[in-house]
Amino acid sequence: MKISIRSILALLVITAMSCTSIKNEKKSLEVEVYETSENGNKLTRIVEFSKVDSSAVIKILPEQKFQTITGFGGSFTESSAYLLNKLSKKNRDTILQAYFADDGARYSLTRTHIASCDFSLNNYTYAPVEGDVEMKHFSIDEDRDDLIPMIKEAQAISKDGFKIISSPWTSPPWMKDNKKYVGGKLLPKYYDAFALYFSKYLDAYKAEGIDIWGLTPVNEPHGNGNNWESMHFNPQEETDFVQNHLGPKLEADGYGKVNILGYDQNRHGLKEWVDAMFKDEASSKYFAGTAIHWYESTYDYFPEELQYAHNKAPNKYLIETEGCIDSEIPKWNDDKWYWSKEATDWGFDWREDEKKYLHPKYAPVNRYARDIIGCLNNWVDGWVDWNMVLDRQGGPNWFKNWCGAPVIVDPVKDEVYFTPLYYTMAHFSKYIRPGAEVIGVENADKALMVTAAKNPDGSIAVVIFNEGKSSIDFTLMLGEDTVKVKIHQHAIQTIIIPTKN
Repeated sequence: MKISIRSILALLVITAMSCTSIKNEKKSLEVEVYETSENGNKLTRIVEFSKVDSSAVIKILPEQKFQTITGFGGSFTESSAYLLNKLSKKNRDTILQAYFADDGARYSLTRTHIASCDFSLNNYTYAPVEGDVEMKHFSIDEDRDDLIPMIKEAQAISKDGFKIISSPWTSPPWMKDNKKYVGGKLLPKYYDAFALYFSKYLDAYKAEGIDIWGLTPVNEPHGNGNNWESMHFNPQEETDFVQNHLGPKLEADGYGKVNILGYDQNRHGLKEWVDAMFKDEASSKYFAGTAIHWYESTYDYFPEELQYAHNKAPNKYLIETEGCIDSEIPKWNDDKWYWSKEATDWGFDWREDEKKYLHPKYAPVNRYARDIIGCLNNWVDGWVDWNMVLDRQGGPNWFKNWCGAPVIVDPVKDEVYFTPLYYTMAHFSKYIRPGAEVIGVENADKALMVTAAKNPDGSIAVVIFNEGKSSIDFTLMLGEDTVKVKIHQHAIQTIIIPTKN
């Protein structure tokens, strides 16, 4: 049987076309989609997908790897713990399950205060006896009624466990130049005594079955306008304290693996702090990383400062340790308020005129979603909210510094309100797990904010925020696989791409 050259060429062309069509055929990407939105979704699973062929494509690029996630969560405060003790056992359990259980938000990174802070019922220290440099009278008894039981109950609920970062708002007042809880500086002659104070704290909490993962030398070393507990350090002073006192003391006492995070205040000041902390090998030795807050602006997450801090110490932690809706009395059972640009913060009234533009009115959900996504896209590896629970006044708080929280309660009526902020936090904490790697994203629609992470189990979590007033159709692409998705107006979505077998 003879086959002509023309026939062979035709056959080769057909075969090549067939191979090309198979190679370019896009398969459907299997995903699970969860949405929280202004129209009422609350971490609701979306089962109806878009039918629109959208030119807006979001490409997931797992080959591009960035920071490893430490975790997401909120803070154990005396105010929150006190309120939980005022509720019925059923509602107390409901809240702690919602934060820490596998079917809840699965908080993995938390914070608490060392001695009192503004969200305590009163001022107190663990070392009340003046001149007690050997800490012979050190005691955490003030924490036994509320704070410690809340942490231990959360531990019992959490299947995977969670890390705790502990921060003092001040040293014992007698160690400072002004002898007060508010303001002042730690006297150099008490640097060793304050280092011992930390070690005694770690001992005491360990005896309660609570291991502390990280410490900051002090909360907000620039101070807070002398309003509530505070203590001032400049970058060089804090670096000296950690390098020559706190770090060596913890190492000598068997706590060398406890992570010391420097700074612990707003991002705009990062450069001068990381320049001092990570100046050389000696100054860097005992710093595991840097802690930051978000209060510099209600919308700007300061990417340049975050990038600078990462580049200065690329192998160190960069963790957001505090953020909240501050200077606001929470709205009760009013989901709409959390999606509306009605909130203001301290800077709206009190910031310098030339910086007031950083503090416009804003929607609380926007502030959380924008900041967390912006942080993840700029090397931040952990994000911790402030109080987990507050009352309808935004307290209790000895200074009457009212703030919001994801869960608001009425202890008199034994009622609980899960605000949209709870669900916003859960979009990250529930689905992006410790050990996940932030991966690359190519986003063609600038109306959407997007971040993505690959979990240790191989699944990929993509978080998308639509701040606009119109729904958006887009195509999500991983390799050659695609899926059409719609995100509602003013909504946040987490899209889970399961592990491939």
